[in-house]
Amino acid sequence: MNGKYKLDYPEKTMFQMIEMISEEYPDEPAYEFFDIKTSFRDFVEKIEDAAKAFRANGIRKGDRVTICMPNCPQALNAFYGLNRIGAVASMIHPQSAQSEITFYLNDSGSKMILVLDMFYAKVEAALKDVDHPVTVLVARMQNELPIHLKALYIAKEGRKYLGYPNTDHAVLWSKFLRSGWTEELPKIEYEGDRTAVILYSGGTSGKPKGIELTDLNFNSCAIQARDAIDEEFRVGLSCLGCMPIFHGFGLGINIHAIMMHGVCCVLMPTFNPKSYADMLIRKKPNIIAGVPTIFEALLHIPELEGFDMSFLIGMFSGGDTLSVELKHKIDKFLDEHNAGIQVREGYGLTECVTASCLTPKNTFRDGSIGLPFKDTVYAIVKPDTDEVVPNGEEGEIIMRGPSVMKGYLNNPHETDRALRRLADGNIWLYTGDLGRMDDDGYVYFSQRIKRMIISNGYNIYPGQIENVIDGCAEVAYSCVIGVKDPRRMHRVRAYVVLNEGYEPSEETKMSIMEQLAVHVASYALPKEIIFKESMPKTLVGKVAFRVLEEEAEKELAETSGQEVTDL
Repeated sequence: MNGKYKLDYPEKTMFQMIEMISEEYPDEPAYEFFDIKTSFRDFVEKIEDAAKAFRANGIRKGDRVTICMPNCPQALNAFYGLNRIGAVASMIHPQSAQSEITFYLNDSGSKMILVLDMFYAKVEAALKDVDHPVTVLVARMQNELPIHLKALYIAKEGRKYLGYPNTDHAVLWSKFLRSGWTEELPKIEYEGDRTAVILYSGGTSGKPKGIELTDLNFNSCAIQARDAIDEEFRVGLSCLGCMPIFHGFGLGINIHAIMMHGVCCVLMPTFNPKSYADMLIRKKPNIIAGVPTIFEALLHIPELEGFDMSFLIGMFSGGDTLSVELKHKIDKFLDEHNAGIQVREGYGLTECVTASCLTPKNTFRDGSIGLPFKDTVYAIVKPDTDEVVPNGEEGEIIMRGPSVMKGYLNNPHETDRALRRLADGNIWLYTGDLGRMDDDGYVYFSQRIKRMIISNGYNIYPGQIENVIDGCAEVAYSCVIGVKDPRRMHRVRAYVVLNEGYEPSEETKMSIMEQLAVHVASYALPKEIIFKESMPKTLVGKVAFRVLEEEAEKELAETSGQEVTDL
Protein backbone atom coordinates (compact mmCIF):
# COMPACT_ATOMS: atom_id res chain seq x y z
CA MET A 1 0.00 0.00 0.00
CA ASN A 2 1.16 3.51 -0.66
CA GLY A 3 -0.24 6.99 -1.14
CA LYS A 4 -1.46 8.25 2.21
CA TYR A 5 0.99 6.19 4.31
CA LYS A 6 4.75 6.61 4.78
CA LEU A 7 5.43 2.93 5.50
CA ASP A 8 4.74 0.08 3.08
CA TYR A 9 1.96 -2.31 4.09
CA PRO A 10 1.88 -5.32 1.73
CA GLU A 11 -1.54 -6.51 0.62
CA LYS A 12 -1.04 -9.87 2.28
CA THR A 13 -2.70 -11.93 4.98
CA MET A 14 -1.08 -12.59 8.33
CA PHE A 15 -0.29 -16.13 7.20
CA GLN A 16 1.39 -14.83 4.04
CA MET A 17 3.63 -12.56 6.12
CA ILE A 18 4.79 -15.59 8.13
CA GLU A 19 5.15 -17.58 4.90
CA MET A 20 7.41 -14.87 3.45
CA ILE A 21 9.77 -15.13 6.42
CA SER A 22 9.69 -18.91 6.12
CA GLU A 23 10.77 -18.75 2.50
CA GLU A 24 13.67 -16.43 3.34
CA TYR A 25 14.75 -18.04 6.64
CA PRO A 26 13.31 -21.59 6.64
CA ASP A 27 15.70 -22.99 9.26
CA GLU A 28 15.45 -20.13 11.77
CA PRO A 29 13.30 -20.94 14.83
CA ALA A 30 9.81 -19.45 14.74
CA TYR A 31 8.97 -20.41 18.31
CA GLU A 32 10.26 -22.45 21.22
CA PHE A 33 8.11 -24.34 23.72
CA PHE A 34 9.68 -26.08 26.71
CA ASP A 35 13.06 -26.35 24.95
CA ILE A 36 11.60 -27.67 21.67
CA LYS A 37 12.30 -25.30 18.79
CA THR A 38 10.12 -25.23 15.68
CA SER A 39 11.63 -23.78 12.49
CA PHE A 40 9.69 -21.43 10.23
CA ARG A 41 9.57 -24.19 7.60
CA ASP A 42 8.00 -26.64 10.06
CA PHE A 43 5.73 -23.95 11.46
CA VAL A 44 4.22 -23.28 8.03
CA GLU A 45 3.69 -27.02 7.55
CA LYS A 46 1.89 -27.25 10.90
CA ILE A 47 -0.25 -24.23 9.98
CA GLU A 48 -1.25 -25.82 6.68
CA ASP A 49 -2.03 -29.13 8.42
CA ALA A 50 -4.42 -27.24 10.72
CA ALA A 51 -5.90 -25.35 7.76
CA LYS A 52 -6.56 -28.62 5.91
CA ALA A 53 -8.26 -30.12 8.97
CA PHE A 54 -10.53 -27.10 9.35
CA ARG A 55 -11.42 -27.33 5.65
CA ALA A 56 -12.06 -31.08 5.87
CA ASN A 57 -14.48 -30.44 8.73
CA GLY A 58 -16.52 -27.79 6.99
CA ILE A 59 -14.89 -24.52 8.04
CA ARG A 60 -14.95 -22.04 5.18
CA LYS A 61 -14.09 -18.42 4.50
CA GLY A 62 -15.79 -16.12 7.03
CA ASP A 63 -16.67 -18.89 9.50
CA ARG A 64 -15.78 -18.18 13.14
CA VAL A 65 -13.82 -20.55 15.37
CA THR A 66 -13.08 -19.76 19.02
CA ILE A 67 -9.58 -20.35 20.39
CA CYS A 68 -9.73 -20.71 24.19
CA MET A 69 -6.06 -21.47 24.84
CA PRO A 70 -2.92 -20.29 26.66
CA ASN A 71 0.33 -19.74 24.75
CA CYS A 72 1.09 -23.14 23.27
CA PRO A 73 1.84 -24.49 19.77
CA GLN A 74 -1.68 -25.77 19.06
CA ALA A 75 -3.07 -22.26 19.59
CA LEU A 76 -0.58 -20.73 17.14
CA ASN A 77 -1.13 -23.44 14.53
CA ALA A 78 -4.90 -23.08 14.76
CA PHE A 79 -4.79 -19.26 14.67
CA TYR A 80 -2.69 -19.05 11.51
CA GLY A 81 -4.44 -22.13 10.06
CA LEU A 82 -7.77 -20.32 10.22
CA ASN A 83 -6.19 -17.25 8.66
CA ARG A 84 -4.78 -19.41 5.84
CA ILE A 85 -8.32 -20.35 4.69
CA GLY A 86 -9.96 -16.98 5.33
CA ALA A 87 -11.81 -18.04 8.49
CA VAL A 88 -12.06 -15.88 11.62
CA ALA A 89 -10.30 -16.63 14.91
CA SER A 90 -12.21 -15.49 18.01
CA MET A 91 -9.73 -15.33 20.88
CA ILE A 92 -10.90 -15.76 24.50
CA HIS A 93 -9.32 -16.30 27.90
CA PRO A 94 -9.26 -19.99 28.96
CA GLN A 95 -10.03 -18.89 32.52
CA SER A 96 -13.23 -17.18 31.42
CA ALA A 97 -16.26 -18.08 33.52
CA GLN A 98 -18.79 -20.57 32.17
CA SER A 99 -21.39 -17.88 31.40
CA GLU A 100 -18.76 -15.74 29.67
CA ILE A 101 -17.81 -18.62 27.35
CA THR A 102 -21.50 -19.06 26.52
CA PHE A 103 -21.74 -15.37 25.68
CA TYR A 104 -18.62 -15.39 23.50
CA LEU A 105 -19.77 -18.45 21.52
CA ASN A 106 -23.23 -16.99 20.96
CA ASP A 107 -21.91 -13.53 20.10
CA SER A 108 -19.32 -14.77 17.61
CA GLY A 109 -21.47 -17.58 16.21
CA SER A 110 -18.43 -19.86 16.41
CA LYS A 111 -18.83 -23.30 14.81
CA MET A 112 -15.92 -24.77 16.75
CA ILE A 113 -13.91 -24.08 19.89
CA LEU A 114 -10.33 -25.22 20.58
CA VAL A 115 -9.58 -25.74 24.26
CA LEU A 116 -7.01 -27.48 26.47
CA ASP A 117 -8.29 -30.63 28.14
CA MET A 118 -8.01 -29.01 31.59
CA PHE A 119 -10.70 -26.47 30.60
CA TYR A 120 -12.87 -28.93 28.67
CA ALA A 121 -15.46 -29.58 31.40
CA LYS A 122 -16.18 -25.86 31.76
CA VAL A 123 -16.63 -25.49 28.01
CA GLU A 124 -19.01 -28.45 27.94
CA ALA A 125 -21.07 -26.84 30.70
CA ALA A 126 -21.08 -23.54 28.79
CA LEU A 127 -22.42 -25.25 25.66
CA LYS A 128 -25.74 -26.02 27.39
CA ASP A 129 -26.85 -22.43 26.81
CA VAL A 130 -25.27 -21.87 23.39
CA ASP A 131 -27.89 -21.28 20.70
CA HIS A 132 -26.21 -23.29 17.91
CA PRO A 133 -24.15 -26.51 17.49
CA VAL A 134 -20.45 -26.21 18.39
CA THR A 135 -17.72 -28.81 17.83
CA VAL A 136 -15.16 -28.93 20.65
CA LEU A 137 -11.52 -29.55 19.70
CA VAL A 138 -9.55 -30.79 22.71
CA ALA A 139 -5.78 -30.24 22.82
CA ARG A 140 -3.39 -31.90 25.25
CA MET A 141 -0.41 -30.03 26.66
CA GLN A 142 1.69 -33.23 26.85
CA ASN A 143 1.55 -33.65 23.07
CA GLU A 144 3.87 -30.64 22.70
CA LEU A 145 6.26 -31.45 25.57
CA PRO A 146 9.66 -33.16 25.38
CA ILE A 147 9.62 -36.82 26.44
CA HIS A 148 11.07 -36.27 29.93
CA LEU A 149 8.47 -33.60 30.74
CA LYS A 150 5.58 -35.43 29.07
CA ALA A 151 5.64 -38.32 31.55
CA LEU A 152 6.04 -35.94 34.50
CA TYR A 153 3.15 -33.76 33.33
CA ILE A 154 0.82 -36.74 32.82
CA ALA A 155 1.68 -38.06 36.28
CA LYS A 156 1.08 -34.69 37.99
CA GLU A 157 -1.69 -33.07 35.94
CA GLY A 158 -2.53 -34.71 32.64
CA ARG A 159 -3.93 -37.97 33.98
CA LYS A 160 -6.92 -36.09 35.43
CA TYR A 161 -8.06 -35.18 31.93
CA LEU A 162 -7.33 -38.37 29.98
CA GLY A 163 -11.06 -39.20 29.96
CA TYR A 164 -11.79 -36.08 27.91
CA PRO A 165 -13.36 -35.60 25.43
CA ASN A 166 -16.36 -37.70 26.31
CA THR A 167 -19.16 -36.46 24.03
CA ASP A 168 -20.02 -37.07 20.38
CA HIS A 169 -19.53 -33.39 19.48
CA ALA A 170 -15.91 -33.27 20.70
CA VAL A 171 -12.69 -34.62 19.23
CA LEU A 172 -9.01 -34.64 20.16
CA TRP A 173 -6.95 -32.06 18.27
CA SER A 174 -4.45 -34.76 17.22
CA LYS A 175 -7.25 -36.85 15.66
CA PHE A 176 -8.78 -33.73 14.11
CA LEU A 177 -5.50 -32.97 12.32
CA ARG A 178 -5.40 -36.45 10.77
CA SER A 179 -8.79 -35.85 9.18
CA GLY A 180 -7.33 -33.24 6.83
CA TRP A 181 -4.37 -35.09 5.36
CA THR A 182 -5.90 -35.42 1.88
CA GLU A 183 -7.57 -32.00 1.81
CA GLU A 184 -6.63 -29.41 -0.82
CA LEU A 185 -6.15 -25.83 0.31
CA PRO A 186 -7.78 -22.97 -1.62
CA LYS A 187 -5.90 -20.10 -3.20
CA ILE A 188 -5.17 -17.32 -0.71
CA GLU A 189 -7.33 -14.25 -1.19
CA TYR A 190 -6.40 -10.96 0.47
CA GLU A 191 -9.28 -8.61 1.26
CA GLY A 192 -8.36 -5.44 3.11
CA ASP A 193 -11.69 -5.15 4.95
CA ARG A 194 -12.17 -8.82 5.81
CA THR A 195 -12.53 -9.60 9.52
CA ALA A 196 -9.63 -11.88 10.44
CA VAL A 197 -9.69 -11.81 14.26
CA ILE A 198 -12.17 -11.08 17.02
CA LEU A 199 -10.73 -9.94 20.35
CA TYR A 200 -12.96 -9.13 23.29
CA SER A 201 -12.47 -5.92 25.23
CA GLY A 202 -14.37 -3.10 26.82
CA GLY A 203 -15.28 -0.50 24.24
CA THR A 204 -16.27 3.01 25.23
CA SER A 205 -19.11 1.98 27.57
CA GLY A 206 -17.09 -0.54 29.57
CA LYS A 207 -19.15 -3.57 28.45
CA PRO A 208 -17.38 -6.46 26.69
CA LYS A 209 -17.59 -6.33 22.92
CA GLY A 210 -16.11 -8.29 20.07
CA ILE A 211 -13.53 -6.13 18.32
CA GLU A 212 -13.29 -6.97 14.61
CA LEU A 213 -9.72 -6.69 13.34
CA THR A 214 -8.33 -7.24 9.85
CA ASP A 215 -5.12 -8.61 8.39
CA LEU A 216 -4.11 -5.02 7.64
CA ASN A 217 -4.72 -4.03 11.26
CA PHE A 218 -2.32 -6.70 12.56
CA ASN A 219 0.28 -6.39 9.81
CA SER A 220 0.40 -2.60 9.95
CA CYS A 221 0.73 -2.67 13.76
CA ALA A 222 3.65 -5.10 13.41
CA ILE A 223 5.33 -2.97 10.73
CA GLN A 224 4.81 0.25 12.71
CA ALA A 225 6.18 -1.38 15.86
CA ARG A 226 9.26 -2.57 13.94
CA ASP A 227 9.82 0.97 12.64
CA ALA A 228 9.48 2.49 16.14
CA ILE A 229 11.56 -0.16 17.88
CA ASP A 230 14.17 -0.30 15.10
CA GLU A 231 17.02 -2.79 15.46
CA GLU A 232 15.38 -4.78 18.25
CA PHE A 233 13.32 -6.75 15.68
CA ARG A 234 15.59 -8.83 13.47
CA VAL A 235 16.24 -12.42 12.51
CA GLY A 236 18.33 -14.37 14.99
CA LEU A 237 16.96 -12.70 18.11
CA SER A 238 14.49 -14.13 20.64
CA CYS A 239 11.59 -12.73 22.64
CA LEU A 240 10.16 -14.14 25.86
CA GLY A 241 6.45 -14.37 25.06
CA CYS A 242 4.51 -14.53 28.31
CA MET A 243 1.74 -12.13 27.27
CA PRO A 244 -1.22 -14.33 26.30
CA ILE A 245 -2.41 -15.02 22.77
CA PHE A 246 -5.97 -13.91 23.63
CA HIS A 247 -4.67 -10.44 24.57
CA GLY A 248 -4.04 -7.76 21.93
CA PHE A 249 -0.56 -7.07 23.30
CA GLY A 250 0.31 -10.76 23.38
CA LEU A 251 -1.08 -11.65 19.96
CA GLY A 252 -0.21 -8.42 18.17
CA ILE A 253 3.34 -7.84 19.48
CA ASN A 254 4.65 -10.87 21.42
CA ILE A 255 3.57 -13.26 18.68
CA HIS A 256 2.68 -11.79 15.28
CA ALA A 257 5.02 -8.78 15.14
CA ILE A 258 7.88 -10.81 16.59
CA MET A 259 7.59 -13.78 14.22
CA MET A 260 6.69 -11.63 11.20
CA HIS A 261 10.20 -10.19 11.45
CA GLY A 262 11.97 -13.51 12.01
CA VAL A 263 12.39 -13.25 15.78
CA CYS A 264 11.95 -16.48 17.77
CA CYS A 265 9.08 -16.38 20.26
CA VAL A 266 9.84 -18.32 23.46
CA LEU A 267 6.33 -19.31 24.53
CA MET A 268 5.26 -19.30 28.18
CA PRO A 269 1.78 -20.78 28.78
CA THR A 270 1.50 -19.29 32.27
CA PHE A 271 3.28 -16.61 34.28
CA ASN A 272 4.68 -16.60 37.76
CA PRO A 273 7.72 -14.63 38.91
CA LYS A 274 9.89 -17.68 39.65
CA SER A 275 9.31 -19.39 36.30
CA TYR A 276 9.79 -16.07 34.50
CA ALA A 277 13.13 -15.54 36.25
CA ASP A 278 14.12 -19.11 35.40
CA MET A 279 13.35 -18.47 31.71
CA LEU A 280 15.37 -15.27 31.76
CA ILE A 281 18.35 -17.08 33.24
CA ARG A 282 18.15 -20.14 30.97
CA LYS A 283 17.01 -18.62 27.67
CA LYS A 284 18.61 -15.16 27.83
CA PRO A 285 16.01 -13.59 25.53
CA ASN A 286 16.96 -10.41 23.71
CA ILE A 287 13.50 -8.85 24.01
CA ILE A 288 10.97 -8.92 26.83
CA ALA A 289 7.58 -7.29 26.65
CA GLY A 290 4.89 -7.33 29.29
CA VAL A 291 2.68 -5.47 31.71
CA PRO A 292 4.21 -3.38 34.55
CA THR A 293 3.43 -6.05 37.15
CA ILE A 294 5.79 -8.48 35.41
CA PHE A 295 8.68 -6.05 35.53
CA GLU A 296 7.88 -4.97 39.07
CA ALA A 297 8.11 -8.63 40.08
CA LEU A 298 11.63 -8.86 38.64
CA LEU A 299 12.86 -6.36 41.20
CA HIS A 300 12.18 -8.79 44.05
CA ILE A 301 13.40 -12.12 42.67
CA PRO A 302 16.48 -13.35 44.60
CA GLU A 303 17.64 -15.58 41.73
CA LEU A 304 18.30 -12.47 39.61
CA GLU A 305 20.58 -10.84 42.16
CA GLY A 306 23.91 -10.21 40.48
CA PHE A 307 22.73 -11.83 37.24
CA ASP A 308 24.27 -10.34 34.08
CA MET A 309 21.45 -9.24 31.75
CA SER A 310 23.60 -7.71 29.03
CA PHE A 311 21.82 -10.02 26.54
CA LEU A 312 18.75 -7.73 26.69
CA ILE A 313 18.41 -5.20 23.90
CA GLY A 314 14.77 -4.26 24.43
CA MET A 315 12.23 -4.12 27.28
CA PHE A 316 8.72 -2.89 26.49
CA SER A 317 5.89 -2.19 28.92
CA GLY A 318 2.22 -1.96 27.97
CA GLY A 319 -1.27 -3.05 28.97
CA ASP A 320 -1.35 -0.73 31.98
CA THR A 321 0.15 2.55 33.16
CA LEU A 322 3.84 2.44 34.06
CA SER A 323 4.25 4.89 36.92
CA VAL A 324 7.20 7.27 36.87
CA GLU A 325 8.42 5.75 40.14
CA LEU A 326 8.34 2.19 38.80
CA LYS A 327 9.95 3.29 35.54
CA HIS A 328 12.93 4.71 37.45
CA LYS A 329 13.18 1.58 39.65
CA ILE A 330 13.22 -0.69 36.60
CA ASP A 331 15.81 1.44 34.82
CA LYS A 332 18.00 1.31 37.92
CA PHE A 333 17.57 -2.48 38.05
CA LEU A 334 18.55 -2.79 34.37
CA ASP A 335 21.62 -0.63 34.90
CA GLU A 336 22.71 -2.68 37.93
CA HIS A 337 22.36 -5.86 35.86
CA ASN A 338 24.44 -4.57 32.91
CA ALA A 339 21.49 -4.45 30.50
CA GLY A 340 22.48 -1.09 29.02
CA ILE A 341 18.86 -0.24 28.16
CA GLN A 342 15.84 1.48 29.63
CA VAL A 343 12.28 0.17 29.78
CA ARG A 344 10.16 1.74 27.05
CA GLU A 345 6.46 2.34 27.66
CA GLY A 346 3.84 1.86 24.98
CA TYR A 347 0.22 2.88 24.87
CA GLY A 348 -2.68 1.56 22.88
CA LEU A 349 -5.91 -0.35 23.12
CA THR A 350 -7.41 -3.45 21.56
CA GLU A 351 -9.40 -1.28 19.16
CA CYS A 352 -6.11 -0.64 17.35
CA VAL A 353 -4.74 -4.17 18.01
CA THR A 354 -2.40 -3.00 20.78
CA ALA A 355 0.37 -0.38 20.89
CA SER A 356 0.09 2.77 18.79
CA CYS A 357 2.51 4.98 20.73
CA LEU A 358 5.96 4.32 22.25
CA THR A 359 8.60 6.20 24.21
CA PRO A 360 11.66 6.76 22.01
CA LYS A 361 14.88 5.00 22.85
CA ASN A 362 16.71 6.68 25.75
CA THR A 363 14.64 9.89 25.49
CA PHE A 364 12.00 9.30 28.15
CA ARG A 365 10.01 12.25 29.45
CA ASP A 366 8.51 11.79 32.92
CA GLY A 367 4.85 10.88 32.65
CA SER A 368 4.84 10.54 28.87
CA ILE A 369 3.76 7.50 26.89
CA GLY A 370 5.94 8.68 24.02
CA LEU A 371 5.30 9.49 20.37
CA PRO A 372 2.64 8.00 18.08
CA PHE A 373 3.75 5.32 15.61
CA LYS A 374 4.47 6.48 12.09
CA ASP A 375 1.19 6.68 10.07
CA THR A 376 -0.81 6.85 13.31
CA VAL A 377 -2.07 10.35 14.06
CA TYR A 378 -3.14 11.47 17.53
CA ALA A 379 -5.29 14.44 18.49
CA ILE A 380 -6.61 15.68 21.85
CA VAL A 381 -10.19 16.93 21.78
CA LYS A 382 -12.82 18.05 24.23
CA PRO A 383 -14.41 14.74 25.30
CA ASP A 384 -16.98 13.38 22.86
CA THR A 385 -16.49 16.29 20.42
CA ASP A 386 -14.21 17.08 17.46
CA GLU A 387 -12.91 20.31 19.03
CA VAL A 388 -9.11 20.07 19.32
CA VAL A 389 -7.73 21.54 22.56
CA PRO A 390 -4.47 23.54 22.80
CA ASN A 391 -1.22 21.69 23.51
CA GLY A 392 -0.82 21.01 27.21
CA GLU A 393 -4.57 20.96 27.86
CA GLU A 394 -6.28 17.73 28.89
CA GLY A 395 -8.90 16.15 26.66
CA GLU A 396 -9.90 12.85 25.06
CA ILE A 397 -7.28 11.01 23.03
CA ILE A 398 -8.47 10.20 19.51
CA MET A 399 -6.43 8.54 16.76
CA ARG A 400 -6.49 7.39 13.18
CA GLY A 401 -4.28 5.03 11.20
CA PRO A 402 -4.12 1.62 9.50
CA SER A 403 -4.28 -0.40 12.73
CA VAL A 404 -7.67 1.00 13.81
CA MET A 405 -10.37 -1.69 14.06
CA LYS A 406 -13.10 -2.44 11.55
CA GLY A 407 -15.73 -2.09 14.28
CA TYR A 408 -17.56 -3.86 17.09
CA LEU A 409 -19.15 -7.21 16.26
CA ASN A 410 -22.97 -7.08 16.10
CA ASN A 411 -22.96 -3.60 17.61
CA PRO A 412 -23.36 -0.80 15.05
CA HIS A 413 -24.40 1.71 17.73
CA GLU A 414 -21.16 1.33 19.70
CA THR A 415 -19.17 1.23 16.46
CA ASP A 416 -20.64 4.58 15.43
CA ARG A 417 -19.79 6.02 18.85
CA ALA A 418 -16.16 4.87 18.69
CA LEU A 419 -15.39 5.38 14.97
CA ARG A 420 -16.33 8.81 13.64
CA ARG A 421 -15.70 10.44 10.31
CA LEU A 422 -14.66 14.02 11.06
CA ALA A 423 -14.49 17.14 8.92
CA ASP A 424 -11.06 16.18 7.53
CA GLY A 425 -12.65 13.15 5.85
CA ASN A 426 -10.79 10.64 8.03
CA ILE A 427 -12.24 8.07 10.42
CA TRP A 428 -11.01 8.64 13.99
CA LEU A 429 -11.11 6.25 16.92
CA TYR A 430 -12.39 7.81 20.15
CA THR A 431 -10.40 6.00 22.83
CA GLY A 432 -12.36 6.94 25.95
CA ASP A 433 -9.02 7.91 27.52
CA LEU A 434 -7.99 11.34 28.78
CA GLY A 435 -4.57 12.79 28.04
CA ARG A 436 -2.64 15.73 26.71
CA MET A 437 0.06 16.45 24.16
CA ASP A 438 3.06 18.76 24.49
CA ASP A 439 4.51 21.06 21.84
CA ASP A 440 6.87 18.32 20.62
CA GLY A 441 4.09 15.79 20.06
CA TYR A 442 4.76 13.69 23.16
CA VAL A 443 1.57 12.20 24.56
CA TYR A 444 0.67 12.00 28.26
CA PHE A 445 -2.04 9.60 29.45
CA SER A 446 -4.19 10.77 32.38
CA GLN A 447 -7.04 8.36 33.07
CA ARG A 448 -9.86 6.40 31.46
CA ILE A 449 -13.17 8.09 30.82
CA LYS A 450 -14.83 4.70 30.55
CA ARG A 451 -15.12 2.72 33.73
CA MET A 452 -12.74 -0.20 33.55
CA ILE A 453 -10.16 -1.82 35.84
CA ILE A 454 -6.85 -3.15 34.51
CA SER A 455 -5.21 -5.79 36.70
CA ASN A 456 -2.12 -7.70 35.55
CA GLY A 457 -2.84 -6.35 32.08
CA TYR A 458 -6.37 -7.81 31.90
CA ASN A 459 -9.42 -5.63 31.30
CA ILE A 460 -12.03 -6.09 34.05
CA TYR A 461 -15.48 -4.55 33.87
CA PRO A 462 -17.03 -3.57 37.22
CA GLY A 463 -20.58 -3.61 35.85
CA GLN A 464 -20.37 -7.32 35.07
CA ILE A 465 -19.23 -8.14 38.60
CA GLU A 466 -21.82 -5.86 40.19
CA ASN A 467 -24.62 -7.54 38.21
CA VAL A 468 -23.67 -10.92 39.68
CA ILE A 469 -23.26 -9.61 43.23
CA ASP A 470 -26.55 -7.72 43.07
CA GLY A 471 -28.22 -10.96 42.03
CA CYS A 472 -27.24 -12.64 45.32
CA ALA A 473 -30.10 -13.03 47.78
CA GLU A 474 -28.05 -11.44 50.54
CA VAL A 475 -27.24 -8.25 48.61
CA ALA A 476 -29.17 -5.00 48.29
CA TYR A 477 -26.62 -3.35 45.99
CA SER A 478 -22.89 -3.21 45.37
CA CYS A 479 -20.10 -1.18 43.84
CA VAL A 480 -16.85 -2.52 42.39
CA ILE A 481 -13.69 -0.45 42.04
CA GLY A 482 -10.00 -0.94 41.33
CA VAL A 483 -7.57 -0.28 44.17
CA LYS A 484 -3.87 0.35 43.57
CA ASP A 485 -1.83 -2.75 44.28
CA PRO A 486 1.97 -3.15 44.23
CA ARG A 487 1.80 -6.57 42.51
CA ARG A 488 -1.15 -6.25 40.12
CA MET A 489 -1.16 -2.45 39.62
CA HIS A 490 -4.85 -2.70 40.61
CA ARG A 491 -6.86 -5.26 42.55
CA VAL A 492 -10.61 -5.64 42.48
CA ARG A 493 -12.52 -4.51 45.56
CA ALA A 494 -16.27 -4.96 46.01
CA TYR A 495 -18.33 -2.81 48.40
CA VAL A 496 -21.60 -4.49 49.41
CA VAL A 497 -24.72 -3.27 51.19
CA LEU A 498 -26.69 -6.26 52.51
CA ASN A 499 -30.43 -6.78 52.52
CA GLU A 500 -32.28 -6.72 55.85
CA GLY A 501 -31.97 -9.98 57.72
CA TYR A 502 -28.38 -10.64 56.60
CA GLU A 503 -25.32 -9.90 58.71
CA PRO A 504 -21.77 -9.21 57.53
CA SER A 505 -19.73 -12.39 58.04
CA GLU A 506 -17.13 -14.61 56.45
CA GLU A 507 -19.91 -17.02 55.55
CA THR A 508 -21.73 -14.28 53.63
CA LYS A 509 -18.49 -13.36 51.83
CA MET A 510 -17.91 -16.96 50.82
CA SER A 511 -21.51 -17.31 49.61
CA ILE A 512 -21.09 -14.25 47.37
CA MET A 513 -17.72 -15.49 46.11
CA GLU A 514 -19.17 -18.91 45.26
CA GLN A 515 -21.85 -17.28 43.11
CA LEU A 516 -19.28 -14.99 41.48
CA ALA A 517 -17.06 -17.94 40.56
CA VAL A 518 -19.78 -19.34 38.29
CA HIS A 519 -20.11 -16.16 36.23
CA VAL A 520 -16.86 -14.22 36.52
CA ALA A 521 -13.38 -15.17 35.29
CA SER A 522 -10.93 -16.07 38.05
CA TYR A 523 -8.61 -13.17 37.21
CA ALA A 524 -11.52 -10.71 37.65
CA LEU A 525 -12.80 -11.98 41.00
CA PRO A 526 -12.72 -9.45 43.87
CA LYS A 527 -9.74 -9.74 46.18
CA GLU A 528 -11.70 -7.94 48.89
CA ILE A 529 -15.36 -7.70 49.84
CA ILE A 530 -16.15 -4.82 52.20
CA PHE A 531 -19.58 -4.56 53.80
CA LYS A 532 -21.09 -1.09 54.25
CA GLU A 533 -24.35 0.16 55.75
CA SER A 534 -24.70 2.66 52.90
CA MET A 535 -22.70 4.16 50.03
CA PRO A 536 -22.19 7.70 48.73
CA LYS A 537 -24.64 8.65 45.96
CA THR A 538 -24.66 11.11 43.07
CA LEU A 539 -27.40 13.71 42.68
CA VAL A 540 -29.37 11.30 40.49
CA GLY A 541 -29.10 8.51 43.05
CA LYS A 542 -26.34 6.40 41.49
CA VAL A 543 -23.54 5.02 43.63
CA ALA A 544 -20.69 7.55 43.49
CA PHE A 545 -17.94 5.10 42.64
CA ARG A 546 -15.39 7.89 42.20
CA VAL A 547 -15.94 8.89 45.87
CA LEU A 548 -15.20 5.30 46.87
CA GLU A 549 -12.06 5.35 44.70
CA GLU A 550 -10.91 8.54 46.43
CA GLU A 551 -11.58 7.02 49.85
CA ALA A 552 -9.61 3.91 48.86
CA GLU A 553 -6.67 6.05 47.72
CA LYS A 554 -6.70 7.96 51.01
CA GLU A 555 -6.89 4.69 52.96
CA LEU A 556 -3.98 3.31 50.94
CA ALA A 557 -1.86 6.36 51.72
CA GLU A 558 -2.62 6.01 55.44
CA THR A 559 -1.91 2.27 55.59
CA SER A 560 1.02 2.17 53.16
CA GLY A 561 3.24 -0.86 53.72
CA GLN A 562 0.58 -3.07 55.33
CA GLU A 563 -0.22 -6.42 53.71
CA VAL A 564 -3.64 -7.02 52.18
CA THR A 565 -4.99 -10.53 52.62
CA ASP A 566 -6.55 -11.87 49.43
CA LEU A 567 -9.80 -13.77 49.44
